[in-house]
Amino acid sequence: MNNFLLDTNRYVNKALKHSVLSDDLANKIITCNSTYTVRFGVRLRGQIYTFEGWRSVHSEHMEPTKGGIRFDMDTHAEEVEALAALMSYKCAIINVPYGGSKGGLKIDPSKWESRELEKITRRFAQELIKRDLISPSMNVPAPDIGTSSKEMAWIADEYRKIHPADINGSACVTGKPPSKNGLVGREEATGRGVQYIVREFFRNPDLLKLVKLDNDLSTKSFILQGLGNVGYHLSKFLTEDDGVKLIGISEFNGGIYNEDGINVEHAKKYFTKHNSFENYPKATFIKDSSLLLKRKCDILIPAARENVITEKNAEDISAKLVVEAANGPISYKGNQILNRKKIFVIPDILANGGGVAVSYFEWVRNLRHIRFGRLEKRRNQIQLNNLIEAIESMTGRTMPAKYKSNFHDGIEEIDLIRSGLDDMMIDGFQSVKKEFLETDKIPDFRTAAFKTAIEKIALSYDFIGL
Repeated sequence: MNNFLLDTNRYVNKALKHSVLSDDLANKIITCNSTYTVRFGVRLRGQIYTFEGWRSVHSEHMEPTKGGIRFDMDTHAEEVEALAALMSYKCAIINVPYGGSKGGLKIDPSKWESRELEKITRRFAQELIKRDLISPSMNVPAPDIGTSSKEMAWIADEYRKIHPADINGSACVTGKPPSKNGLVGREEATGRGVQYIVREFFRNPDLLKLVKLDNDLSTKSFILQGLGNVGYHLSKFLTEDDGVKLIGISEFNGGIYNEDGINVEHAKKYFTKHNSFENYPKATFIKDSSLLLKRKCDILIPAARENVITEKNAEDISAKLVVEAANGPISYKGNQILNRKKIFVIPDILANGGGVAVSYFEWVRNLRHIRFGRLEKRRNQIQLNNLIEAIESMTGRTMPAKYKSNFHDGIEEIDLIRSGLDDMMIDGFQSVKKEFLETDKIPDFRTAAFKTAIEKIALSYDFIGL
């Protein structure tokens, strides 16, 4: 069994020791329902190339099942199964009514031109759609490593061609461009969710006491591993909104460090242009980027991929708080070492749930066929204007312009999306915190998170008579 899948199951088994679930039900929850392997040919560059891909369904305790599709040369069936399992637990924690699923295509997207990638994506989509492994009511993909809104638009269009009479066809996939029935705020969602989780952690004195930190985020520093979509957005929000200082960025081919802080926008533009941080003018370049993970900081955020912190380097981690923005960035043995060192870890099944939360909003919007806030926006504006007039009339004073403009603008769809996301992330955090602090002998926050998730899934199975 692959280490990633093995480690995921180890975390579940550790949580099960603190639960009263029967062994047979526990085994049902752990076991992946199905994994479909597809091999298909595409004629490109004058010859036929054969590609291999997977779609795994971990749990159908709720439907549709939900989970991204990654395009990556390192992906394989067991990795996809592990990611599908994490999706089940993630959805359960933040109360998104989905089962867990995941997809992968063994491909290096950078080796293909856009028109070729479109042809490959559409063929992959065809193979999955005709087996109901992409469907608004049964299985709903989203972007992951190597994919974006562009690929999701191709998949949605392929579904429309195969099922032209399905009025809810746009809901077959999330993470689409806003111009193609997508949702403003979906691209930023995972990073935004991490921001909300960090904020919520620093609002809880009982947890801050464990890591010996105060609640002032503006005096805190963090190091980021992985400046992809998630890493970029969470860094942008934490630095601009909360004043947290970004002092290091680690990438696959080197990293940068500056104790005085790094401007994430500037760093992102440089890395996008050069595909490297070498010769970056505003920070020190570090060729062996793994060394950055060991640097002293308040918060370490791995935001790239699995098994970044293992038994080989966990002993050297010096951050007080680790927030898993990626899926499975800490191995089981690495996690044991961090626990022993009393480094607090907020696990992936809680911290990076923002993507699936906003995917859920997009799916609901596609089924409703009307944007959020459409019916009530003008009514709310009229009420707020009446309130301003009443306050000014009663006080005899004019309301300051900065407050008045906020009222006049009214509520936009993005405001509702962010509000809903914040609410779901806080609810998930507090349910895990309650389990962690109130259940005797639970050793760490990750175990509390897995216990919370598996017991919610078990309850769903109980209600359907399993």
